Amino acid sequence: MMPLARAVLLLSLPIGFALAQSGTASGEWRYYGGDAQSTKYSPLDQINRDNASKLQVAWTWKAQNFGPRADPNYEVTPLMVHGVLYFTAGMRRDTVAVDATTGETLWMYRFDEGDRGEHAVRFNNRGVAYWSNNQPGGQSDERILTISLGYQLIALNAKTGLPAAGFGNNGIVDLLIGLDRENIKPGIIGATSPAIVVGDTVVVGSALQIGTTPSSKDNVPGYVRGYDVHTGKLLWTFHTIAQPGDFGNETWENGSWKFTGNTAVWAPMSADPELGYVYLPVETPTGDFYGGHRPGDDLFDESLVCVDARTGKRVWHYQIIHHGIWDWDNPAAPVLLDLTVNGQKIKAVAQVTKQAFVYAFDRKTGKPIWPIEERSVGQSDVPGEKTAPTQPFPTKPAAFDRQGVSPDDLIDFTPALKAAALKIASQYKMGPLFTPPSVFDANGKKGTLMLPNATGGANWQGAAADPETGVLYVPSVTNPYIVALVHDPQHSDMNYIGKSVILEKVEKTLPIIKPPYGRITAIDLNSGDNLWMIPNGQPPDEIKNNPALKGIDTSKFGNPERALLLATKTLLFSADATGLTPVNGSYASTFRALDKKTGQAIFEFKLPTHATGIPMTYMAKGKQYIVIAVGGRGEPAELVALAEPSPE
Repeated sequence: MMPLARAVLLLSLPIGFALAQSGTASGEWRYYGGDAQSTKYSPLDQINRDNASKLQVAWTWKAQNFGPRADPNYEVTPLMVHGVLYFTAGMRRDTVAVDATTGETLWMYRFDEGDRGEHAVRFNNRGVAYWSNNQPGGQSDERILTISLGYQLIALNAKTGLPAAGFGNNGIVDLLIGLDRENIKPGIIGATSPAIVVGDTVVVGSALQIGTTPSSKDNVPGYVRGYDVHTGKLLWTFHTIAQPGDFGNETWENGSWKFTGNTAVWAPMSADPELGYVYLPVETPTGDFYGGHRPGDDLFDESLVCVDARTGKRVWHYQIIHHGIWDWDNPAAPVLLDLTVNGQKIKAVAQVTKQAFVYAFDRKTGKPIWPIEERSVGQSDVPGEKTAPTQPFPTKPAAFDRQGVSPDDLIDFTPALKAAALKIASQYKMGPLFTPPSVFDANGKKGTLMLPNATGGANWQGAAADPETGVLYVPSVTNPYIVALVHDPQHSDMNYIGKSVILEKVEKTLPIIKPPYGRITAIDLNSGDNLWMIPNGQPPDEIKNNPALKGIDTSKFGNPERALLLATKTLLFSADATGLTPVNGSYASTFRALDKKTGQAIFEFKLPTHATGIPMTYMAKGKQYIVIAVGGRGEPAELVALAEPSPE
């Protein structure tokens, strides 16, 4: 544990101020999503449509000396409090504080966990959490909460980077303790998203091994826990796999609650500090594509759960998928907004999903804002599997991306391309949303053609929102996927696990599904209406330059990556993280300023390499900055700060 510096610059803003109900306050960015409500919204407007074209790089912070390897998953969004940015960096997930106006490193904290860190389950990370006592005129206490690679919660003094006195064991709480399974070893469970602080409670989720091909039906449960921010004492545990005596235990049939794992909250969480509630987007249980060992609806599988942050007691829940077998985790932080629906004011929460729906509820009661209908869905023919007879379909808003696959969804730019797409698709089982996975090479099919992909639709990038207007901005991708099951007793004790099947492309590089392949959709949550949809940038060169598309306009095809969004009072900012193939010969991302009412691009700025984290914005010494993480593809990770040039 090695802080490099024990003092930071004198800070100009007062410790105690009231948080805005929604959106950032005082020009800062105190949560991963900007505010506890995860709007990714700032009311700052020094950068606006009139001067956005003047943006240039103000400073960069490079991570190449923070570990022996470049970080391929630098998904951080820094926090900014009192003129200091806080974030993580490097393969060891060091915690760093830098000056918000210059990018100068003020302190760093490195926690060497040895083998426990080297064998971590997940190396990607999205950042840290912040807490202060918020007592005007009193003794200030500010802490940075970070989760180590080896799954330990660490509290640091925000001014010095030293472990916080009185918290856990020298500032550290071992998060492996308290998970009610025996012999939990490092490398099984960790975290990718930051904790969230509600009052004096630090709420911690988890991330486990990828569940497409689990080695066993027995796994670690992804319980959510609350810790005292002062002492590190465990305050409560919420069982995402309902245990005996818990609401919903009977939904885990055949005693499957005893051994099933996952059902974690790996995505960022959201909170309503006024109500004292925290909102948990829960993932799929073990395994992702086969639930024969866990018959029943499996609460709280793929549910949105509201719990009291002080006690951990469930306030309400809504199961978005019953008995999930598509790996359609709830992948993103729910967005909290105050809406007016049919003349009625509603404190709302909206969950974007991998299956490309937005589920909207009253965040106090859990009552759907618009009816959600239980509709009959196709049933599995996989031996031992028992699928739910119905699934919940929102009546509003409409889906923000393609759902299910039929011949009408296949490309038809020319008769030859349509015929080629039909030939490829004929090898697989096709059907509407919630068509179940199928056994590889059963009935002459190589699996089920699934859309959206197991990664979405929406994913961890989530949505941005404008709390002034109630408009939600959702990035998504249209990328079909093959889900096929095999019986492989040499690999797993499960009856069936996923098998990797590569979906062939048309003319080597063309997806079989119609574009756009990446998009941004604006949804008015006051009415439930979709306002506009735009393609996310330009298609990769491998698509754009395919000879089979000669003479065909590809400008609306979109980039097959989810946009990284930030909303401000006047603009929507978007970075299109490039895919595995270059766009216009480069891996560099385009950073755009968009008109919030139309999606029209006002200005474009080329970043040095591809964007990897959600952008954030703040005001420091009278100037507005926008900061975004870039890197990967073998290049060192860095933060890039954009601002208007200072006057001469």
